[in-house]
Amino acid sequence: MHNGILLFLNLGTQEVVLIVFAALMLFGGEKLPELARGLGKGIREFKDATEGVKREIHRNINELTATEELKREEEIENEKQHRNIESEIKKPDDASNKESEILNNKNQ
Repeated sequence: MHNGILLFLNLGTQEVVLIVFAALMLFGGEKLPELARGLGKGIREFKDATEGVKREIHRNINELTATEELKREEEIENEKQHRNIESEIKKPDDASNKESEILNNKNQ
């Protein structure tokens, strides 16, 4: 992991040694562990925050998907009910037409 970071920054061994030496000179041996701990905590908090954001995004995506599925199911159910109502409305017309045909045939 560290090698990837160093390659990304295009830092060689000499540059890293120079940076560590400069930090040691600026902050002293006693402050460096504190700074490293603080930096580690900051990085950990940042990672936790990004994971929280990712979880929230995935939760919202799943919630939207579930809502869309429910809407589709409701639309399908409404279409079925609409078709059933239409077929029920057409049936009495068909029955009355048949009755009138039968009556017409008897009268002839």
